[in-house]
Amino acid sequence: MTIESIISEGVSKALKALYGVEVEERDIVPQATRKDFEGNFTVVVFPFLKASHKSPEATAEEIGRWLQENEDAIEKFNVVKGFLNLVVNPHFWTKLLNEISQAKDYGFKTAPKDAPLVMVEYSSPNTNKPLHLGHVRNNLLGYSLAKILEANGFRVVKTNIVNDRGIHICKSMLAWKKWGGGETPETSGKKGDHLIGDYYVEFDKHYKEELKALENEGLSTEEAEAQSSLMAEAREMLRKWEKGDPEVRDLWQTMNGWVYAGFDETYKRLGVDFDKIYYESDTYLEGKDLVLGGIDSGIMYRKDDGSVWADLTSDGLDHKLLLRSDGTSVYMTQDIGTAKLRYQDFPIDKMIYVVGNEQNYHFQVLSLILDKLGFKWGKDLVHFSYGMVELPEGKMKSREGTVVDADDLIDRMISSAKDASAERFADMAPEESEEVARMVGLGALKYFLLKVDPKKNMLFNPKESIDFNGNTGPFLQYTYARIRSVVRRAGHLPEEVDPSVTPNEKESALIQRIADFPAVVEEAGKTYSPALIANYCYELAKEYNQFYHDYPILKEENKEIRDLRLVLSREVGRILKNAASLLGMEMPERM
Repeated sequence: MTIESIISEGVSKALKALYGVEVEERDIVPQATRKDFEGNFTVVVFPFLKASHKSPEATAEEIGRWLQENEDAIEKFNVVKGFLNLVVNPHFWTKLLNEISQAKDYGFKTAPKDAPLVMVEYSSPNTNKPLHLGHVRNNLLGYSLAKILEANGFRVVKTNIVNDRGIHICKSMLAWKKWGGGETPETSGKKGDHLIGDYYVEFDKHYKEELKALENEGLSTEEAEAQSSLMAEAREMLRKWEKGDPEVRDLWQTMNGWVYAGFDETYKRLGVDFDKIYYESDTYLEGKDLVLGGIDSGIMYRKDDGSVWADLTSDGLDHKLLLRSDGTSVYMTQDIGTAKLRYQDFPIDKMIYVVGNEQNYHFQVLSLILDKLGFKWGKDLVHFSYGMVELPEGKMKSREGTVVDADDLIDRMISSAKDASAERFADMAPEESEEVARMVGLGALKYFLLKVDPKKNMLFNPKESIDFNGNTGPFLQYTYARIRSVVRRAGHLPEEVDPSVTPNEKESALIQRIADFPAVVEEAGKTYSPALIANYCYELAKEYNQFYHDYPILKEENKEIRDLRLVLSREVGRILKNAASLLGMEMPERM
């Protein structure tokens, strides 16, 4: 039981004993006492004045005295107007530290077999180009969210929907067929997703050259686009694909296979994975069937041109196109079909889509349509909407020159970690220094992208993220490595601290900080915010480093105090590592 819950329960009992009123513990929320007042926690008594029929000061005085006399955790109190400041008995912190050290997975809940099943969708790449910086933030947010939900006792399924069909895919295929000369990832030495991305760029280059030539002949831009033979070939390839032409389908499968192998390599480097991958080529037909069925049930309607729409005006939105007049589907149709297949595969209780904030309207519409079609979780689906991420001007341009390639970014982060840590790695074997540089580079990337409120747009500064001081991943990793060094040098550590030892103010504050971990995990799960975990890690690491500099640990002569500081160090390290794992970060044992 945390100190906050002990205080809430105590105040609830005090109100019953003093004034005969029943107040739920959840309605009594102790806050950290302001630094300019004495105390650890503060309870605001104004809500209780109707029950006490006394002044705020008298009410706080009575509740404080009752707690001091009846609750061992409370040593003393003081009153400032209607604010009851409580000082926790120092021995309580020692007891709490021992309880935390004995708890195997402190802060994490194990999901029972009947726990709600939450599905988290993230990544959602196209198979005509490699993953980029935007995908990196998406993947890291989705993976972290899944880990946080698991830590809150939910069963979680991680899914990915791959956009593997459409005109953009055919552009890469056509360019490879025309100008590829049989090039493969093996013959070129390129990752498959990069190879296909190159041909997507190649198509665009030739297409622009063709448009320019047509415009030089006197055609307008619109006329040139309409007469483009290259675009006509791409559309014809798409029509053949939709009719199941064997030659086109074989090429499509081969090239997509190259891309998937490239994606898998990037996912592995990022440290993210999926329990199930869906493909638009499998889901869009399911979506068409559901939409057409919706016409018969009156949920959808067909216009004179043959297009199919949903009327959402009664829900405060507008009319939404679901099938074009030629029968082809839109993204909404694909998402409807994917929802059907997922519901067949898993008994989903909640669905969370990790998609950028430019799609806010899309998910408003999808939620309404799925609800109308009878998916029980449709109305309550969660669009985990996040802002865009950019780099400072001119930083790390990708191979294609337009977006920041994920693999380039990872390579640069690891390289920067090596450069920044050259002196720290001097006594390591080459294999160990390579592995630590990888952890630090990726840790810097992950922490920097996840510490920001997901809803906000952000600027990712690679140089700033590698700093070993300040609010960065390497600072957390260095703190953890420092703690592990202390523990290794100490040798044997006691299982628990002597209960009679009185921790000082700094030690008590640290114990309180690690005791906060379960509440932080719970709040991060409720608000879908990895940033809460990241900032908790920073505050814990910062507080530990202050303690480390202010007090001796291994050189402390008093054995009981030395044991207290060693056990406290070990537990800070454990909580720091477990918290960082929720961000997908690895923590090196030494740096």
